[in-house]
Amino acid sequence: MQNIDTGKRGTLYLIPVPLGNNQPSCVLPATVLAKTRGLAHFVAENAKSARAFLKSLPNEIPLQQIDIQELNEHTPSIRLPGLLAPLLAGSDLGLVSEAGCPAVADPGAALVALAHAQGVRVAPLVGPSAILLALMGSGLSGQNFSFHGYLPVREQARLQKLRELEKASRQEQRTQIFIETPYRNHQMLDTLRQACAPGTRVCVACDLTLDSETIITRSCADWRRQDLPSIDRRPAVFLLQA
Repeated sequence: MQNIDTGKRGTLYLIPVPLGNNQPSCVLPATVLAKTRGLAHFVAENAKSARAFLKSLPNEIPLQQIDIQELNEHTPSIRLPGLLAPLLAGSDLGLVSEAGCPAVADPGAALVALAHAQGVRVAPLVGPSAILLALMGSGLSGQNFSFHGYLPVREQARLQKLRELEKASRQEQRTQIFIETPYRNHQMLDTLRQACAPGTRVCVACDLTLDSETIITRSCADWRRQDLPSIDRRPAVFLLQA
């Protein structure tokens, strides 16, 4: 196998950020904070949020001297090579998301893929992932699981997708994980408890790592018998296992 010379290139650091209004020092290791404080180049989903995050560290480099480029769902693919420019010039670059781990359910994955194609070293750093935290706290299978992002918005399509996920979970003993726009959380949970079999277990994990964190796992039969918890407009992860 041919070795790729990365000696003259920087490293792409994948930097997690808090999931909510926690101070970075509450959820990020000291080594991650130290590495982030020394970087002068960043790619972020939202530049304003990234500046607020860097200000909260605080960074060793004045904010006005830090270069922050945006990469989000509206960024054309033709702009991706330009975002790697600091790395190819020998400088390290930090990739941050809006919340949690970059490149997981996040547009930053495209930049990571391009970095690999260009022979750039990629270094993921430790931090909170809502998906893994929800799975850890759910009591559902962590040996076999799938993440599906957002499910269809339309009621019939969403109902059909949930039944497909439940069937696959039953056949493969797989935990199915997905998310929803926070203002539709109650609608999603109500559809889940009506669509799935009584024995299917459903977990809702909200506000992970925050003081208001709530993780509840019940069978659909129990969900139907009890009132829905107050999860409206709270960042949530949904999990099911048949």
